[in-house]
Amino acid sequence: MSPVSEASVTPKVEITDEEIFAGHIGGKLSVETTAPLDSQRALSIAYTPGVAQVSRAIHADETLADRYTWTNRLVVVVSDGSAVLGLGDIGPRASLPVMEGKSALFKNFAGLNSIPLVLDTKDPDEIVETLVRLRPSFGAVNLEDISAPRCFEIERRVIEALDCPVMHDDQHGTAIVALAALRGAAKVQDRDITALRVVISGAGAAGVACANILLAAGIADVTVLDSKGIVSSDREDLNEIKADLASRTNPAGRSGGLVEALDGADVFLGVSAGTVPEEIIATMAPESIIFAMSNPDPEIHPDIAAKYAAIVATGRSDFPNQINNVLAFPGVFKGALDAGARRITEGMKLAAADAILSVLGDELAVDKIVPSPLDPRVAPAVAAAVAQAAKDEGVA
Repeated sequence: MSPVSEASVTPKVEITDEEIFAGHIGGKLSVETTAPLDSQRALSIAYTPGVAQVSRAIHADETLADRYTWTNRLVVVVSDGSAVLGLGDIGPRASLPVMEGKSALFKNFAGLNSIPLVLDTKDPDEIVETLVRLRPSFGAVNLEDISAPRCFEIERRVIEALDCPVMHDDQHGTAIVALAALRGAAKVQDRDITALRVVISGAGAAGVACANILLAAGIADVTVLDSKGIVSSDREDLNEIKADLASRTNPAGRSGGLVEALDGADVFLGVSAGTVPEEIIATMAPESIIFAMSNPDPEIHPDIAAKYAAIVATGRSDFPNQINNVLAFPGVFKGALDAGARRITEGMKLAAADAILSVLGDELAVDKIVPSPLDPRVAPAVAAAVAQAAKDEGVA
């Protein structure tokens, strides 16, 4: 297997605080008009009195709002600021720069209008009710940076309450790209992905979603760890989410911690803030695969991981194989909205993962198991695959 070439690694870019803050002055979003307002006639068409005719028409047939407003193509990025990046619970106002950035990514990669919506409450009832009341104003909901385990309940209830695409990106965006990367790694190694023994470190939003999508992809041997060790059925300290996870994972009935879980494992998938000692990584199976996805500090440094693993990926941009949610969520939402989907299904997520990998074709390599987050081919491919899956599953 060929080593990773120096040319394949994106060099780390040094950015000063001055540059960072200057790039955020006034925020990262603006609203632009699509209709001219340069004459009295144009004003009369875009606003009063002409706009009243459109309002009357929508009052008579509410479905016309899809044609005559931006609603059906508008994604709201919703957060309570309780689990922002690696910063934790910093509140709604401090989360706004992140949510603005998310909206900017929607526009840049998928051409979708998007606005941030941060809520000054952590109460699931209030969050769900707020989105129900605001439903006439948007066409899809991207839940973002909501802490576990509340994020699971909130996503489930919002999906049940609304008739539009809803996805918690910290869960499913991460899971989609992780699956795409694992399929890419297995393909490079000419291995059957369903035969891999996978260990997931982290049982929060991303860890649970990664476990679910890997199981849906046919991987039978998945073991999940939280801060207290292997999530197993013999533990009495599991919440409802983890208890359900325990019933569907760890088929060998392993107990203990990272040492017991990683011994002989094929894949390590890290989505926690913890660290993994080098000597434990050394006990993994030959030709192992390591996805140390915590950002900015991976669970184990990629250079150390590469001493033992055949393929290494991280969440960082200055190492090869960056696992970045932007490969998934813009195309997923575009595809769902293109198809007029009422929800985002597991089949649509699996289709997104396949589409991400398909972009690479002959470019697939040890140091390129997923496309670059800046690859312009990705979002259109994901959108097309997701839209087709929505039609195939009858939710379009």
